[in-house]
Amino acid sequence: MPRPCGCTEYLDVSRRQFLGLGGAAALSAALAPAWLPRVSYARPGRPTARDILVSIFLRGGADGLTLCVPHGDPDYYNARPTINIPRPDGGDQFAATDLDGFFGLAPAMASLLQPYLAGHLLFVHATGSVDTTRSHFDAMHFMEVGKPRDPALFTGWIGRHLLTVPPLDADALVRAIGVSNGLPRSLVGAPRSLPFPDLDDSSLNGREETKDERLEAIGDMYGHAGSLLRASAESTINTLALLDAIDFAGYIPAHGAVYPDSEFGYSLKCCAALIKARVNVEALTLDLGSWDTHESQGPRDGYMAYLMADFAGALAAFHLDVITDGPDVTLAAMSEFGRVVAENGSRGCDHGHGNVMMLMGRHIAGGRVLSQWPGLNPDLLYEGQDLAITIDYRDILAEIVQNRLANSDLPFVFPDFTPTFRGVTL
Repeated sequence: MPRPCGCTEYLDVSRRQFLGLGGAAALSAALAPAWLPRVSYARPGRPTARDILVSIFLRGGADGLTLCVPHGDPDYYNARPTINIPRPDGGDQFAATDLDGFFGLAPAMASLLQPYLAGHLLFVHATGSVDTTRSHFDAMHFMEVGKPRDPALFTGWIGRHLLTVPPLDADALVRAIGVSNGLPRSLVGAPRSLPFPDLDDSSLNGREETKDERLEAIGDMYGHAGSLLRASAESTINTLALLDAIDFAGYIPAHGAVYPDSEFGYSLKCCAALIKARVNVEALTLDLGSWDTHESQGPRDGYMAYLMADFAGALAAFHLDVITDGPDVTLAAMSEFGRVVAENGSRGCDHGHGNVMMLMGRHIAGGRVLSQWPGLNPDLLYEGQDLAITIDYRDILAEIVQNRLANSDLPFVFPDFTPTFRGVTL
């Protein structure tokens, strides 16, 4: 893998996330104490009233002008003489694959052409958070809580969504999982939600021969505790028992789908296995980091090309495996902000503003790039350097929440915001 990069702030944010904003649960449930209730699985064939949400955060400020290339805008090439993706008709080996005559896919993203042509993949360009911050930490926080600069708001938009709708199954052990070391901010406040950095590794830390004794100790600590602590222990250990019962390692994707041999690819593959186990999980969040490409961006065959190939390959496999004919799922991918339009002296791009979102699902109005394109002429740029935002990212998420997640309480999910639906759902 090419070397990681990123500014000091982004690397510091990444370290804090890794060290645990709450920590992953690390209790095994294979031999759960007798005081725990029995694990309950969803009844086979139970219909769902809404889609399962898969939310992917591209942390580090992914460059949307490379993820979905505006090859029809000549100012893109004026601003990026050395790190552009060439036009589709130029005969270059790194040329973009055309999507609609104006936008295209970099070669490393070309695996997404199949879900795009199937009508299941939608790009939303010139979108993002309208807040002016260029801080990774602040921008991530504002997007995940669903409102900028409100110190009193600490719950996440997915957390508030799950608070205001009944569970798909009242007996379901877990409603949401963050595939991360700590619970992502977007899930904070969600009932029955836990973080797991590896769905395939829900074992009890420590030596195997002392596991029984340690589980008994857990039983002694929490078996007669107050209702909140007892409920938390029950939820955590039963969820671990549930995950332990799913054969993630032996999961065979449908239709010959092949996920990338990477941490992100395996995580998304495990999410597919969990969804198909039909345990009525309602939301899954994943991260793919290291998009902070201040130098040596390498969008053709370098560092960013590697990241894009990993990301796009995993999404293409998930489409073939799950979206094509599996349970109803809506996938949404976004990043905290885009990059400056002009390349810098280190053949990279600095923190910017407008960006691109990607949505995937059978009920997504895909096969197109949705955009109110503002143009890349220097006179049209935000603060003279960035892609302007013409579509608030909450417009897109709010439409998904109401039309695909069956939740009309948008003022609670996205406080002090009136969304404009953009026709992204069917």
